Amino acid sequence: MHRLFRQAAGTLALIAALLPTAHADITIGVNLSLTGPLSSLGLPVKESLALWPAQIGGEKLRLIVLDDASDTTAAVRNTRRFITESQADLLLGSSGVPAVLAMAPVAAEAKTVQLAFAPAPRPGGKDDWTFPLPQPVSLMSDAVAQRMVADKVHKVAFLGWNEGYGEMWLQAFGASAKKAGIEIVATERFAPPDTAITAQALKVIAAKPDAVLIVGAGSAAAMPQINLRERGWAGPIYQTHGAASPDLIRVGGRQMDGAILPAGPVLVAEQLAATNPIKPVALDYVGAFEKGHGANSRTQFGAHAHDALKVLQRIVPVALKTAKPGTPAFRQALRDALESEKEIVVSHGVLNYSLANHVGFDERGRVMLRIEKGQFRLIE
Repeated sequence: MHRLFRQAAGTLALIAALLPTAHADITIGVNLSLTGPLSSLGLPVKESLALWPAQIGGEKLRLIVLDDASDTTAAVRNTRRFITESQADLLLGSSGVPAVLAMAPVAAEAKTVQLAFAPAPRPGGKDDWTFPLPQPVSLMSDAVAQRMVADKVHKVAFLGWNEGYGEMWLQAFGASAKKAGIEIVATERFAPPDTAITAQALKVIAAKPDAVLIVGAGSAAAMPQINLRERGWAGPIYQTHGAASPDLIRVGGRQMDGAILPAGPVLVAEQLAATNPIKPVALDYVGAFEKGHGANSRTQFGAHAHDALKVLQRIVPVALKTAKPGTPAFRQALRDALESEKEIVVSHGVLNYSLANHVGFDERGRVMLRIEKGQFRLIE
């Protein structure tokens, strides 16, 4: 009898050893553009991840960071590594729209939530597992068009990247301009690695617009404005929220003065009204980040990492009530919590995701800024 009992116990132990078990850590795969033309977007995110706590909801966090070198193929390869080798509970990234779009099908296939750091459009629905943390382009585009109307702009030239981010802005601004009664008189494109746009700049100026809208991201958005100014354009220039970074001013210097752009509230946290619910969350990030990196070193790209943390601090405790990390049930529970938790206040706005809405933001997630003497100033 005892021998049979020992054999049965040994068999059960062997079966248990062969079955997949839930690990104690919450594993997060982070894909960023740390090199290449989009590195100015990815590096602040990595630096901001260093501010994260070691645990959420009593569970230890395990972050695995890989560089996609601003390349979509590498982004897909990294994402598959997170899923197959690390059994990631959650995916973060990437820094640019093309890489986010490349990662999304892999996230959906693995039924793993992807919190994106670039404003890629999402359809929502049960088959979509991607939730962007940046504001949607349409929200920012409408704000730019409304500002142009206030500034009495009737004709505008579009000068933007020839990839995903630029294409999204071209389509969104076309709709925003039409609603606002603004005519687009020229459309010129350039590539993110370009170092000069002489031909495009001359064509833009020849179209005689009232203003120019430049669409680029990070420090690369400074180059077109410098080229326009050097070729005699003295009129208004509008930029996009992708350009809202100290790197824009660092690279462009005084040539950036006067530029108008939309941004997340975190960029001007101190200038927000005291009653704004976003202000304390934004100041929390700004204080922590600039303590280690110096005054005015904040970027809205780095703040997306802080916002990912705020989201996880809301949804992880909810998910842990029904499942443990390292299991498909936990990944599903994270998604369910993400779509059911409401009014998640982050440094960029207030998020309300749902099954049908994977965008989450409303007008509280945008402000309009003007660059004055090397500083971002809130336009009241």
